[in-house]
Order: sequence, then structure tokens, then C-alpha cells
Amino acid sequence: MQQPPAPPARSAGPARVTAAMVAARAGVSAATVSLVTNGKTAGRVSAENIAKVEQAVAELGYVVDGLGSSLAKGRSNIVIMVAPDVSNPFFANVIAGVRREIGQDFALLLSVTDAGRTPEPADVRRLLALRPAGLLIDAPSARFLAELRATEPTVLLDAAGIASETPSVNFDIAGGGRLLAAHLAEQGHRRVAYLDSTTGTETFRVRREAFAAEAGRLGLDVVDMQATTIDVGTAAMEFARAWPGLSARGATAVVCATDTQAYGVLQEARVAGVEIPRALAVTGFDDLPYSETSNPGLTTVHLPALEMGRLAGRRLLELMDGGAGGGALTLDSSLVVRGSTLA
Repeated sequence: MQQPPAPPARSAGPARVTAAMVAARAGVSAATVSLVTNGKTAGRVSAENIAKVEQAVAELGYVVDGLGSSLAKGRSNIVIMVAPDVSNPFFANVIAGVRREIGQDFALLLSVTDAGRTPEPADVRRLLALRPAGLLIDAPSARFLAELRATEPTVLLDAAGIASETPSVNFDIAGGGRLLAAHLAEQGHRRVAYLDSTTGTETFRVRREAFAAEAGRLGLDVVDMQATTIDVGTAAMEFARAWPGLSARGATAVVCATDTQAYGVLQEARVAGVEIPRALAVTGFDDLPYSETSNPGLTTVHLPALEMGRLAGRRLLELMDGGAGGGALTLDSSLVVRGSTLA
């Protein structure tokens, strides 16, 4: 009986390019390749040989195994950043600041989960097997830090309301909340609605409670809306649901926990024919780039996100080099008044 033809052999894929292969192509030693690819050529490798190695690297597509070599030293070249909601455009500036400071020596790995949910300690512990050089934890909760029990060099970001000896870079979140309340009181508002985030991190608790406390002191009545994810669409839907009741109760302003949610309120207010700011004032928190050019411009609390990322990256570098990293540093927030609250 004739046997069926054997299946075609599976391709093993292209072979991994090694330093030895680069050395052979360039006509130099593997040690020379290592010096060139690790940037240690000063006084040790001629310009001619550097050019040969760089050409061979480009031709062969060689990638340095930085992880393998750094693991041999007990840590990788990875910095892990834990963030509660990287879909929030605010984090783009934080990340840019971190990368500006840590430079090309470290790869930044983001540990994120679904929008509106903070990563669990178990999610992050799985990444600790990579032996990161350090951790940056944005907007943590006390529970998260207690359960994580990280031993790596760690810096906290936006950790207002957290009692911890871990070095941190924070915003004056409470001050920003008080500025918003004072501004709305000065504009003559007496009943305002508050749209919170479902993220549940301490930074949102602090801004909500600070705003509510100052509002109460100034005679403003605060009505809570149903919290939403940090998303334009969900915020718009919540405003559409809540506005008839809020209007009937005499609310004349909506304070949003983030600018992103405020965009949703502005969008739905236009659909509903609610005039901003004559019939309703709207404020945010973050001062994202679009807030200046939205229609109308959004009154918001400015938080220096780029500076926070840069300072957190600098402190982490100090810790990874054996330094103390400093204690808690707080960056000032400020109120930016625009057309969404000024007629």
C-alpha cells in the first residue's frame, strides 16, 4: 500500500543573528562588537572598526540581548510603570516626562488593565519576574502598596492621601479642588453637580473631598452624579441621564473629576441645547491640551504632568544608583479660567 506523502517540514524561521555573526561580517573580534554595541569604544576601538561593526549590525539586523546581559548582573534594564488608566490622555505627558529623564538606558514597560480599573498587585507581581531595575507607581491606593510588598527601588506618583515612606512626587490636588469651589462661588453658583471617576484611586477621593469641603464652607450645595469611567462617551451619557433632574433641582454647574469627562458633558450639553456657560458652567481637572481649544475653552485645574514624570524619573535614577531618592515632593496646581465658566 502506498504511503501518503509526508507533510512538508515546518520552517524554523530565520536564525537569530549573534554577535559572532556580526564579528565575522565586520572582520573583527566578538569583543569589539560588544564594545561598539554597548557604547564603550572610547580609546579602545578605532573609528574604522566602529564603522565596520555598525555597517554589519545594520546589514544583519542584529539586536543586542540587553535583557540577558543585565539579568546576569541581578537586574534588567526595565523600569515598570503602574498606571490606573493609561487611556486617559493625561498619562501621555507623565510618560513623556519619565522617558525624558531615564533616557535610552532603560526600557519603560507599562502595567495597565482595563479602563477605569487599577492593576491588581498580582498583575504587577507577574512582571517582577523580569527583575526590573525600578518601579513607578501612579495614583496608588494604600491597599495596593501593602499587598504588592515590592523590594525594588520605587517612586510613587500622584500619591496624595497616601501615608508612605516611599519617595513620591505629588500634585497639590486638594488645593486645586478648593480653587474650583472658590471660583464657582465667586461666579454666583449655589448648587453644583459633581461627576466623579470610577477609578477609585486616592487622587480622585482627595480632589472630590477637598472640593466638597470648600464648597460647603462657601455655601455651595453639591449634588453627586453617577461616577463614570474616564471616557467622553460615558460621561456624555451620564450627563444626558442626569441633566433633567439636576436642572429641576437648580444645579447651575457641573464639576468633572477629569477634563476628559468634561468634554463629554460639553458635547452632550450642545446636543441638549444647554447654553454654556449661561445656563450651565462646566469645569474639569488636569488641563489637557484640548481644553484650551474646546468650544468653549474649559475652565480646569492645571496639573504639571510632564514635570511630575520628569522628577519621578530623576528620583528613581537616584534610588537605582543607591541614593535616598528624597521624601515627598508636592508640585503646585493652579486654576485656569476659560469660557466654560465665564460668560
